[in-house]
Amino acid sequence: MRQVAVIGLGRFGYNVAETLIKKGCEVLAIDRDETKIEAVSDFATYAVECDAADEKAMKAISAQNVDAAVVSIGENIEASILIVMALKELGVKEIIAKAVTPMHGKILTNLGVSRVIYPERDAAIRLAHSLIAPNVLEYLELAPGYSIVELPVPADLAGQTLRECQLRTKYGVGLIGVRKKVTKTIKGVAQSEEIFDLNPSADDRLEKGQIMVVIGTESDLDRLSKL
Repeated sequence: MRQVAVIGLGRFGYNVAETLIKKGCEVLAIDRDETKIEAVSDFATYAVECDAADEKAMKAISAQNVDAAVVSIGENIEASILIVMALKELGVKEIIAKAVTPMHGKILTNLGVSRVIYPERDAAIRLAHSLIAPNVLEYLELAPGYSIVELPVPADLAGQTLRECQLRTKYGVGLIGVRKKVTKTIKGVAQSEEIFDLNPSADDRLEKGQIMVVIGTESDLDRLSKL
C-alpha cells in the first residue's frame, strides 16, 4: 500500500488527502494548525500536528518512511522551501510541491522536487478555455501548445464511423477514447450506465450525446470544438 505524506491541510491539501484515502493509500496528514488536523482526523490514516520544516520533528513521526510527499503550502514560500529541504534531508524520494509564482516554482525545481504544480494557474487556464470554447468540458495541458480535451461529438460528425470522420487527416487530432451511455437489462430492468471506450475501432460510430477525448495542438482542438 502506497504511503503519502500530505503537508499543509488547506482546501487543496485536504482534498488531496481525502482523495488518496479513497484510492486506498495510507496518508500521513501534517499541519501546524490543530483545527485542520481535527478536520482530517476522521479519515486520514495518521493526522499529526507538527512543524514540517523541523527535520527532527518529522523524523520523530516517521515521515522519512513515506513513498511520496505532497507539500501543499504555497502562500508561505519560505515555509514551503524549508519543508522541501527537510524532506530531502530525510531521504524522501518523491516530492510534489505546490507553487504560487514562477520564481517559487523555479526554486523548488532547483531543490530537486519531482514535480511542481500550480493549482490556481491551472484552474484559471481551464476557466479561460471554457469561456473561449464552451463546448470543451475538460481541458488538460500536456506541454506548451499541446492538450487533451473532452468535448461532445459535434453535429457534423454524429452518425459517422471513425473511419469516415478522418479525425487525424481532416483535423490533426488523435482520439483517445469515447465516453458513452449504454443500457443493460439486469433482472428484467433496463439500467443506464456510462462507460469509457478506450481506443475504439475504425468502424465504431460516433453518436450525438457521446463525449470524445482527443489530443492535439491547441489550434487543431479549437477548430474541432467549433464544428
